[in-house]
Amino acid sequence: MNISVVGSGYVGTSVAACLADLGHSVVAIDIDEGIVDALNAGETPIHEPGLDERVATHSGDRLHATTDHAALRETDVTFVALQTPTREDGSIDLSVVEAGMRDIGEELAATEGYHLVVVKSTVIPGMVEERLVPILEETSGKRAGEEFGVAVNPEFQSQGSAVTDFLEPDKLVFGTEDGDRAEQRSANGSSGRSPRDRALERLHGVYEPLVAANDDDVPIVETGRREAAMVKYANNVFLAGKISLINELGNVCKEFGVDSYEVADAIGLDDRIGERFLRSGVGWGGSCFPKDTDALRAAARSVGYEPTLLDAIVDVNDRQPERMLELLERHVAPEGQRIAVLGLAFKPGTDDIRGSRATPIIAGLLERGADVAAYDPVAADAMAEKFPEVEYADSAADALRNAAGALVVTDWDEFAALDGAFDEMSSQVVVDGRRIVEPREGLTYEGLTW
Repeated sequence: MNISVVGSGYVGTSVAACLADLGHSVVAIDIDEGIVDALNAGETPIHEPGLDERVATHSGDRLHATTDHAALRETDVTFVALQTPTREDGSIDLSVVEAGMRDIGEELAATEGYHLVVVKSTVIPGMVEERLVPILEETSGKRAGEEFGVAVNPEFQSQGSAVTDFLEPDKLVFGTEDGDRAEQRSANGSSGRSPRDRALERLHGVYEPLVAANDDDVPIVETGRREAAMVKYANNVFLAGKISLINELGNVCKEFGVDSYEVADAIGLDDRIGERFLRSGVGWGGSCFPKDTDALRAAARSVGYEPTLLDAIVDVNDRQPERMLELLERHVAPEGQRIAVLGLAFKPGTDDIRGSRATPIIAGLLERGADVAAYDPVAADAMAEKFPEVEYADSAADALRNAAGALVVTDWDEFAALDGAFDEMSSQVVVDGRRIVEPREGLTYEGLTW
């Protein structure tokens, strides 16, 4: 199948490369010439395991990139993977997606036959119908549901495992035009099939190779567009809530001298709870959890509902970095001291610092007058743009040398093997936010929640 992907960020690039991997002919469309040139050269501008080799393999063959939206005229499906950043009040800014829809609509005017536009961007329920479909209809001069379709197909890809998450999904969600309205619209169409059926047929065609590769063992949820949009938010907010709950329990465990990880291992055996996302620590970050939780809170308030539990999820998460700093201060006064911060990316396997817990921790150390030495295997350059006054070490050992204290923020595997490096500290005080350092004799070790 011929597929276009508008937007070449984390989601768009991984989606385009993985669709090419499935055998489709894919064109990536982006307004950034640097990104387009990199993709056409077989390179990717982002750090994501498994992505580099796929882009290199398929570039110039099944994967091409361009800044010209006219390329979508030659495709059957257009995936929209544009960003929806957060405004100051927590609500999403739809301007980038709306601009992209105008570009898409203008090209749809010149297409022949049925074309499906698939929204992968994360949007609040109702925005597709109320804001995006009208833009497509106005700019294309065509009617949605008859001459082109619009579906919602949320992504559930975590940074650091985006390729695996796409190729081995736990579910696929297809949100299409809803039943009654779809049937009513089909009565005026010439195909005899409802808009919903046409969209589903096209979506199943896109994902058929993926489902087959997983031995037909991928649950497919067919639902309405509003429901599909809400599934994405519910999925991320539920996981964020699970992390905040285990962190709150971990905080209580620490006050009683209880090992929260042993507690988590036990409750994780209950299949109603499950073992995943029960590692207590410094909290969640990234681009999705904070953005989606804030967006859902803002959306709830916009319709008159006060999301008390969602507020608590965020409050618990926001407190964790400060608790980490307080634990450090039990042993070291940071002012005038060298303090090492190990891990800057919001999670291992990515160079993304959006929502990283290292950001409030570094800010807190600088406010306390500390001399911060930071290290991350891939994310130092990104953090240096935010905190240029910080020393960025070439290795964890260099960051620890002569440090009075160390804060472990990201659980990169290499931090589990730093025994000798701790001997180079002036005061061997370690506050571990991810339970990756092995406590040993001579090391003043504080677990954040255990």
